[in-house]
Amino acid sequence: MNAPSSPAGASRRLHDTLQACRERGRTALIPYLMAGDPSADATVAIMHAAVAAGADVIELGVPFSDPMADGTVIQQAAERALAQRVSLRRVLEVVADFRRDDAATPVVLMGYANPVERMGAAEFARAAGEAGVDGVLIVDYPPHEAGEFSAYLAEQGIDPIFLIAPTTTSERIRQLARLARGYVYYVSLKGVTGAGHLDTADVARKVAEIRRHIAVPVGVGFGIRDAASACAIAEVADAVVIGSRLVQEIQLAATHAAEPSAVAGDSARAAGAWLGLIRQALDARHG
Repeated sequence: MNAPSSPAGASRRLHDTLQACRERGRTALIPYLMAGDPSADATVAIMHAAVAAGADVIELGVPFSDPMADGTVIQQAAERALAQRVSLRRVLEVVADFRRDDAATPVVLMGYANPVERMGAAEFARAAGEAGVDGVLIVDYPPHEAGEFSAYLAEQGIDPIFLIAPTTTSERIRQLARLARGYVYYVSLKGVTGAGHLDTADVARKVAEIRRHIAVPVGVGFGIRDAASACAIAEVADAVVIGSRLVQEIQLAATHAAEPSAVAGDSARAAGAWLGLIRQALDARHG
C-alpha cells in the first residue's frame, strides 16, 4: 500500500522522514528514551547521540508515577526522572533544547493522560507545537475518546500516534484508521514493556491485518532487545521501536560514570554505541 500524502494538520517532519525511509527500503529505527533519566540535560545529549547513531525518530517518554503499560526498567527510569522534578513542561523544554541543534529529526512524546489533563489538552498541544514536537502517543487515551484531543494536536501540526495490541479487534483497527497519523505502534506482546518472548510469526500476521485497514507506517515495539530481534521484526514492520534495553544501557553507563560531570557524556556515548549496532544490523539486511 502506498503511503498517503501528509494530511492537513499533520507533521510534515514525521511524514517525510518515514516516507523517505520507505522509499529507500530503510527500516526506521525509533529509540525510546525516558526524559530526565539520568538528567534532563543528559537527555538532550542522548537524543543527539541517538540521531548520530542512525535513529530516524525519537520517542521521548514523559515521566509518570503510575506507568501501567511499562515494565520495571521503564518504571524505575520514570521514578528517577520524577525524583529530579522532571515535569511535562520540563520535558517540553528538553525538546526545545534539542531543536536548537536539530530541526530535522521527528520527536514523539509518549506518556499518560494525567499530566496532559493537569496542563489542559489545548494548552499542552499549543506548548508541544511551540517546542517542536511532531507526534504524541498517550497510552490511556482510547481512540473513541481522542477525537477532541486529536483536533487540538492537528491545529499544531502534531500527529496523534496510537497503540495497537495483539488483542485489538479489526473493528477497533478500522476506527483507528480514521484518526491515525504519522505511524501506528503495534505492541508485539501481551504484557508490559520489556517482558516476554517475541513470536515473529504472530507479529507478521497482525501487521498484515493492520495494513489492510491503515495506510500509515507500522512500528513494532515491546520485546526487541538486540540486533537479532530487531532484524526479525524489520522483516515485517516499517519501524522498529526499542525501549527497555536502551534505557538499561543508559542507566548502566550513568551508574558507572567516574564522576557526576561525566554522566551525560558517558550515557550519550553508551546509547549511541548500542544503537549503532542495531542500525548496522538493520542496514546489513539490505546489503
